[in-house]
Amino acid sequence: MCSLRHTLAAVLAAAVLSIVVAISAIPAIARGDALFVMNYGGGTIGEYTTSGATVNPALVSGLISPRAIAVSGSDLFVTSVNGTIGEYTTSGATVNASLISGLNNPFGIAVSGSDLFVTNDGNGLNGSGTIGEYTTSGATVNASLISGLNAPFAIAVSGSDLFVSKLNGNPSDTISEYTTSGATVNASLISGLSYPGGIAVVGSNLFVTNFLGNTIGEYTTSGATVNASLISGLIRPLAIAVSGSDLFVTNTGTNSANGTIGEYTTSGATVNASLITGLDDPQGIVVVPVPEPATSLLVMGGVLGLAVERRRRAFLSA
Repeated sequence: MCSLRHTLAAVLAAAVLSIVVAISAIPAIARGDALFVMNYGGGTIGEYTTSGATVNPALVSGLISPRAIAVSGSDLFVTSVNGTIGEYTTSGATVNASLISGLNNPFGIAVSGSDLFVTNDGNGLNGSGTIGEYTTSGATVNASLISGLNAPFAIAVSGSDLFVSKLNGNPSDTISEYTTSGATVNASLISGLSYPGGIAVVGSNLFVTNFLGNTIGEYTTSGATVNASLISGLIRPLAIAVSGSDLFVTNTGTNSANGTIGEYTTSGATVNASLITGLDDPQGIVVVPVPEPATSLLVMGGVLGLAVERRRRAFLSA
């Protein structure tokens, strides 16, 4: 009897081992966050992986000079030169091409909860620029939440703070800080910039593209300079997005069809300066995390249990 038990135990152990080996041999599913990039010249939104693979170069098409892009859940919000904000899904479906309309030369856009914050350039350097607040369903909260600005461009949100680049004229461009309720924290938090076209927040640090200086600078959210030329040698960098410890930057290039996306670390190292190429004046960029595929322990346990039971029955009937 003891010998039978030992033999049965060995059979069951062998069954478990064979299933584990089979499971471990299944190829891993590749994971990578999705990059959504706007081509200003082509009027499209393209989808790529963070490893540089093309998913769909024209996921959304027919846009009118799209500028900036923000994401909320599975929805993309896009500003266009025609004074609108359109809403699309990350799978490319149009939700509302004119979710918000009647804006005055909108540029940057940022999402905070169920609110959208949008910079309106107005008429340039005459103090007619504004920041408007809207809901993600298109309702107006305050079209002039912040007003009297000179050419507000990029915008990023961190907690209850808004960081906004203002194009006062190279090299006097600045980044200002406001609260999401519209109060001014510091109108010249960071100064001496050269056409800051993109802002990304990572913890307590700001990463800022200098379009005319061809650099990315790093600063703290309190305004201190970490490294004004953390990354250099770029070609008209504009928008910037973050995924983990990596920065993805759109380089508009010197003419149409030679725009690129470069990948760098937040410490300034180059991962791939030409991760994606052949873009048509790429401007806005956003990263959408792709979740890891879930493993069903219930199903796996059922498969394993069934295999073991079959081995046991086969042994007993032998």
